Amino acid sequence: MCIANTCRWLRSRVVVAAALLLPAASTHAHPAAQGRMELAIAEQRVELVARVSAEEVFTGVTLGQGAPEVATLDEVWRAYGTYLLRHVRLTADGEALSGVLVSGVPPAKTGADAAADGPGERAVYRFEFALPSGAKRLRIEQDALSEILYAPGNPWTASYVLRVALPGATPRDGLLLESKQPQEFDLTASPAAGADPKAPAVISQADVWSEFFRHGVWHILTGYDHLLFITALALAALTWWDLFKVVSVFTAAHTLTLVLSVLDLVRLPSRVVEPMIALSIVFIALHNFFLPRRTRGWARLAAAFGFGLFHGLGFAGGLLEAMAELPGTALASALAAFSVGVEAGHQCVVLPVFALVLLARRFGGEPWRLGALRWGSALIALAGAGYVVFALRGGS
Repeated sequence: MCIANTCRWLRSRVVVAAALLLPAASTHAHPAAQGRMELAIAEQRVELVARVSAEEVFTGVTLGQGAPEVATLDEVWRAYGTYLLRHVRLTADGEALSGVLVSGVPPAKTGADAAADGPGERAVYRFEFALPSGAKRLRIEQDALSEILYAPGNPWTASYVLRVALPGATPRDGLLLESKQPQEFDLTASPAAGADPKAPAVISQADVWSEFFRHGVWHILTGYDHLLFITALALAALTWWDLFKVVSVFTAAHTLTLVLSVLDLVRLPSRVVEPMIALSIVFIALHNFFLPRRTRGWARLAAAFGFGLFHGLGFAGGLLEAMAELPGTALASALAAFSVGVEAGHQCVVLPVFALVLLARRFGGEPWRLGALRWGSALIALAGAGYVVFALRGGS
């Protein structure tokens, strides 16, 4: 018995090691997994179909709390279905619904479903939940991967583009389901007159703006790599005009590559993008520290633009799946809303930081400003160095 248990333990460690190697090539400095979910609501039943990446599966099974022990790759695929069922919660009128895992199909066996998802093949999980008769309101929320730290203070996040089919109504597509952004639905609303229940409809332009604006803000406020970089830029600005120029150049650069990447015109592997984002933090911070009087002018603007191109590709990493099936007008709105959200998130940090720099200069003169610049940049460089290590190791 002892030998058998030891062999099983060794097999499970081998599977864990293999699982960690598979997602390492695509892991991100801002660790986010993107997938799709389809929610079909019938009279006394709710069917949920989740399409998730291999990276999400292996991250959840190997690092998630309470994940069952696995010894083979087949067990990995099954185990993530159990894990996901615990982290997706449906409630009707405030009462939790009981769900079961109906099936789980790994990427290699999904056939047409995998082809439809593009190069990043998806595992497909089907769940069923019992819905009480007469339920009036349904709520879905999830916190998959959120207990897993990629780096200190930087947890994984999982988000899903959600399609919802209410009885007799046109399905709604393009909703975003994130750990901080649940979704609720009125089960008593009458379907629109003449609506085709089989024709999927993207949510309204206003809803697209709301969904993706919040996604952009949250992406930045939880993306410490991007915040460190923009903070290093703000620390070195002397005037509001300096701040405006460097932030505008950075914005133009990351918006350019964000749009090109989402439109599938420019792509770089994350093993290139993520270390470059981490190195950008260290470069700007060390430049601030060692050459504090030479942080203005064309050289700084060129650095902000050049590194901004890589940051845009990093932003896109959290959008490619989310926007994959949106039509042209909704895609344009989603891109614009996400970009505005990103900038709103930036300003939440840039404006207070620069205000502190102005206060230091006003009350302590140039020595205080230089001290704030140097030692603030030193802390940023240390944090950036940590991201370099994690990016080069694939976040393992």
